Amino acid sequence: MRLNSRRALMLAAGVSLSVCVGTAVWRQVRASRDLVAWFTEPASRARLITDTGLTPCPGALFILPTTGFVGLLWDDVRPPYNRIRRHSGLDIFGNGEPGQVPVYAAYDGLLTRLPGWKSAVVIRHPHDPLSPSRQIWTYYAHMADEAGNSYIVDAFPPGVMDVPVAQGTLLGYQGLYNGGTGPIGLHLHFSIVRDDGHGRFLNETDVRNTLDPSPYLGMRLNHACADEVPACTAHASCQ
Repeated sequence: MRLNSRRALMLAAGVSLSVCVGTAVWRQVRASRDLVAWFTEPASRARLITDTGLTPCPGALFILPTTGFVGLLWDDVRPPYNRIRRHSGLDIFGNGEPGQVPVYAAYDGLLTRLPGWKSAVVIRHPHDPLSPSRQIWTYYAHMADEAGNSYIVDAFPPGVMDVPVAQGTLLGYQGLYNGGTGPIGLHLHFSIVRDDGHGRFLNETDVRNTLDPSPYLGMRLNHACADEVPACTAHASCQ
């Protein structure tokens, strides 16, 4: 049977859409399956861990700030984020105990820890290495136990501002603190945050105020196109 050109194009478009939707759904199912396995099947953890050894991927400038399973990605829409907000960064789950899995500065910058911060620090980068005319920030959170006892190193007490740190500087250790809003698994939340244009970081819980970390880290870390286990790649962006 011969199809006219218009019908053929419509069929082709339908097949392509089905493939794309199917791929997206399968990626989401697979990612959710791996996240469940991380917490319920400890023996399976080794295959899920990304460890770059504090070395940037080829062609990238940032290091992955901690070792573990990158279980929640930038712009992730899986529960609970599809009911609250799109995920604004990376959740990297460490294979260890609270206060044992180190967290390091992803890039050179100036560190601030606001007076009330128990588990977080933010690092100002005056010149975004991918867009030097703008300032950006990297944000590191959950570095405390469930009660709020900090795992941030003593060199960065509450209230410090603009302390110079080099890439690879030890900042603290992964923890469980979530501001008293409920239990979470051991992990680091890491995000790259936009500047408000006046030297202050924007609210990092809104994904629109953050940047896709993929090109900075040289891995596909965008939920729309991530690899099952993130690894260095020559094509980190969703293209």
